[in-house]
Parts: sequence; C-alpha cells; structure tokens
Amino acid sequence: MAAAACAAASGLAHAQAYPARAVTFVVGYSAGGAVDGLARLVGKRMSDKLGQGIVVENKPGASETLAGHQVAKAKPDGYTILVSTEAPITQSQFLYKSLTYNPDTELLPVSILVRVPVALAISPQFPADAFPAFLENIKSRKPGQEVKFGSAGIGGVTHLPAAMLATKAGFEWVHVPYKGSPPLLQDMLAGRVDAGFTGFSNVLPHHNSGKLRIIGVGAASRIKSVPNVPTFKELGLQEIGAEYVIMLSAPAGTPREVVNLLASTARSVLQDKDFQEKHLEPQGLEPIGSTAAEAASYVAADRGTQRERIKVSGARLD
Repeated sequence: MAAAACAAASGLAHAQAYPARAVTFVVGYSAGGAVDGLARLVGKRMSDKLGQGIVVENKPGASETLAGHQVAKAKPDGYTILVSTEAPITQSQFLYKSLTYNPDTELLPVSILVRVPVALAISPQFPADAFPAFLENIKSRKPGQEVKFGSAGIGGVTHLPAAMLATKAGFEWVHVPYKGSPPLLQDMLAGRVDAGFTGFSNVLPHHNSGKLRIIGVGAASRIKSVPNVPTFKELGLQEIGAEYVIMLSAPAGTPREVVNLLASTARSVLQDKDFQEKHLEPQGLEPIGSTAAEAASYVAADRGTQRERIKVSGARLD
C-alpha cells in the first residue's frame, strides 16, 4: 500500500509539474499541409491553456514513419508528441516488411483530434468536368497514355483511396508520390500531374480560385463550402475510404496523467465554437477531441480495417 501511495503521489507530482518547458509536436509532412496546419492551430491554443510553448517539428518522408520512429524512440515524458494520420499507427505495419519501431507497443494513443475528408482534384485543363466524365476518360486511354495522379506519399492516407478507386473501378493510372500535399499541389498547378488525392482543406483555396477542380470528396455528406461536389458515397465508392483522422500519440510509458492532460486540453480546444467556426467548418474538418481510451479503441478497430484495405489495394513499400 505504501508503495502504491508513493507511485500515485509521484504520478500526481509529475502531472502538476507538467509541462515545465516547451512541448514538441512532430509532424510527418512538410510545412503547409493539412496535418501541419492543424498541428500549429491546435498547438497554439493548447499552448495558451498549458502555459508553455508548443513547437512543431516537420520530419517528412516514408509515409510518416520517420516521424513515428522519432516519437516512438523518444523519452516518454510528454515533451515529444506525434501529430499524425493513421499512416504510421495502423497502416505502416502492413505496408513494410519491417519497421524500425512497433506502433502497437511503442506508441500510445492520446487523442483523435479531427476527421479529414480526402478530395480528388483535377486540373481545369483536364478534358472532364465531373467524376463520371473523368472516369470515362481514364478508361478510354491506351497503354502509355495513363493519367498521372499524385498523393502525399506512397502507402499513405491519400494514396490508399486512389489505389482502392483504381481497383474498384477497374482502371490503371501512374502514381507520383510526394512528401506532403504542398509539393503535390505545386505540380498540379504547373500541369505536371493530371490529378491528385489530398486532404480537402489543402486543395479548397485552389478550387475556389478556379485553378484546380474538386470532383469528389470523402465526407459523410456534401460539404457546405462546395455544395456542388458529390461525395464518394453518392458516387457508389464509399468503400475506398477517402477520409482520415489527425491524432496525437505519445511514446509508450508516458505517464497516464500527462496523457490525460494532453487529451483533455486538446478536447477543450476542439469543442470551442469559435475555433470550430473559424478553423474547422470552412475546411470540412469534423471535430472529435477524444479521450485517450477512445483513441485506443479507434486504433484497435482501424488496424483491422487497414489490414484489409491494404490487402485489396496490393500496396507494398518494401
């Protein structure tokens, strides 16, 4: 009993002292994308509430697994936190024969922040103005004339929906992977790739300006800011899984009190109506702000989902 009391007192003292310095949010994409943008927005609000700075460190590459490795191997003190999609948590183990970390045992789910719809966008110069015509154009092409499409990384949350779409609809196209959405969008705007799968919020400004055209979104219902764009569900393609979450994870062994504090602080930010109206609703982001237990349940269920998706898509990274 004395030992238990000491352990409890130690944990409480740690929680009361935390954070005593700046916290680092590690993001597996380059600056300017949906994950990076949300990390900075939520991080700033959390920083105000916690009384310490939150610094965003970008470590792009390998479908977020470089960032996943960094956090998995970090000291479990709550000062190095992963901000990611499902890619380095529930997908990577089925895409790589071997990883430098074990996401099941070395990463601890903290909170699901938001759900993000994935958008399929094309250049205005592409000879199609809607998804049916786009699909017809792709299927009519001869070998060597395949459409080039881009994603934010091989095997990531924007590549798998594209692979699933090709499998379900029965066509082939050439995948061009990028280290995040900003360089993908630059090449789309320059006409180097014909189409791209990316987080909706990334491509929305270009859609509004007429420089790119969104022809499908992975939302549960039509998004208010683009009411004329059909969902993949409406197109009969809901099974391609064109959505992802952005979540917080910590190194395994991080004190539970710290994990709960991070989760509750993030939740208070995401439940703020002003924050939702200014930063989430216009981008089609669904606020969640889960508890650590809810995040763990989501990860456990999603692991099975991703195993099957990757099997069907045939995607492999080594």
